[in-house]
Amino acid sequence: MRILLTTLNSKYVHSNLALKYLYSVAEGSDLDIELFEFTINNDRDYIYTEIVRGGYDYVCFSCYIWNIGKIKDLASDIKKACPEVKILLGGPEVSHETVLFMEENSWADYIIRGEGEYPFFQFCKELVLDENDFSKVSSLTYRENGQILETEDGPLLDMDTIPFPYESLPMEPDKVVYYESSRGCPYHCSYCLSSLEKNIRPLSVERTRRDLGYFLYKKVKQVKFIDRTFNYDKDRAYELWRYLIENDNGVTNFHFEICGELLDDRHFDLLSTARNGLFQFEIGIQSANPDALMAVDRKESVFPILHNVEKLLILGNIHIHVDLIAGLPHEDYKSFARSFNKVYELGADNLQLGFLKLLKGTKIRRQASEFGYVFREKAPYEVISNQDLSAAELVKLKMIETVLDLYANKGGFEMTLEYILKSSGGNPFRFYEQLADFFFSKGYQHRSHKKEDLYRILLKFAESKGLGEGAEVFLTEDLSRTMNFDAVKKFHKKGWEI
Repeated sequence: MRILLTTLNSKYVHSNLALKYLYSVAEGSDLDIELFEFTINNDRDYIYTEIVRGGYDYVCFSCYIWNIGKIKDLASDIKKACPEVKILLGGPEVSHETVLFMEENSWADYIIRGEGEYPFFQFCKELVLDENDFSKVSSLTYRENGQILETEDGPLLDMDTIPFPYESLPMEPDKVVYYESSRGCPYHCSYCLSSLEKNIRPLSVERTRRDLGYFLYKKVKQVKFIDRTFNYDKDRAYELWRYLIENDNGVTNFHFEICGELLDDRHFDLLSTARNGLFQFEIGIQSANPDALMAVDRKESVFPILHNVEKLLILGNIHIHVDLIAGLPHEDYKSFARSFNKVYELGADNLQLGFLKLLKGTKIRRQASEFGYVFREKAPYEVISNQDLSAAELVKLKMIETVLDLYANKGGFEMTLEYILKSSGGNPFRFYEQLADFFFSKGYQHRSHKKEDLYRILLKFAESKGLGEGAEVFLTEDLSRTMNFDAVKKFHKKGWEI
């Protein structure tokens, strides 16, 4: 019995932790289980050929908003080529409305809903015993005698009983290592699937230390925690951060999603002792509009988070990534501009401008008509408009997102951006709005650009504002800081013409 565990990751450097868990819980059985991950950028024929030629009895896909469309096309073709192959699906994108999904996609044989470790263990047990009585498998939607059946949801496992997958599976040095020390979230943001989980289930501190010690011993490049709110327990977060600081190997970087308002003086004192680059923090601010925050079941006051982000940035040793979401209820274009300015002015290392997605199973999706949402019917279900933001205004924000990523988040333009911003009135949102208008009006969005050309484009924008002479001085400084001598020499040989 040959089983393939697979998915299509969004990028090569990403990997799928869920599949590794499934592999680890089935390890030691008499089944021949293979784990192989592709990306959404791989050629479709390449993926199809690799799977069909593998001679698998079961092909199991891990499904998310970024890959479900391609998985549906791929799985349909595999079923046509190999009708005897059984297709098993799991993941957040198929854990809701599963019967409807099975009705619409006749090639799908099984869906595991929600957490997959225990159901997959039970599923494999049925295959090993050759009984195939799938009514014994919890959280399963499946076909039998022309009907679509569903079993009861299974128990949620104690996290410490789930095997640590990296001792039996190799860690690829050129990929991010994903790790999870807790499941669930104390908050109930209406747009997030984690809001559906009623409790937080952590790994014990002892188990987590042991796992992290393995990463430190192996000197992996980066460990990215997928915990929704790593510091939900202040004492637990303190102990684990202290462990990592005290056992720092000088190489490994750890990335955490945290709630900024939960940090206290004890945390700041500890974090100030961390090696520069040891930690990265991602902090979801989402909006500075209290009405918008309240509408999505977040705390309406954003100022404690802003204050603590400022304190983290003053430390200067932690990379800080902050998030905004466009398309929240009660946040119109002008309100979003105010939120943008408040968050941008913090000076975080990265500001992600995201767009609301109305995910299956979330409260905000059920409230779509209440807030006048129009959204894409296919994944990723991104907002098109609502009662506060028109489709044209959201497109304008997408244009701003483009130039924000190219210039502010990519880095290397700091002095020039500061000069042009201050010289043109000091309003960050208005600055990026004007830069976006210039960038798109010139047609620069129609092709990708080397970084050196982005410098030239920025100078052309500055010249359009009557700031070319000063901007050229600061651009030269930015060039000298971010490019080696030969690259700067080559740049000046070509000149400033784009």
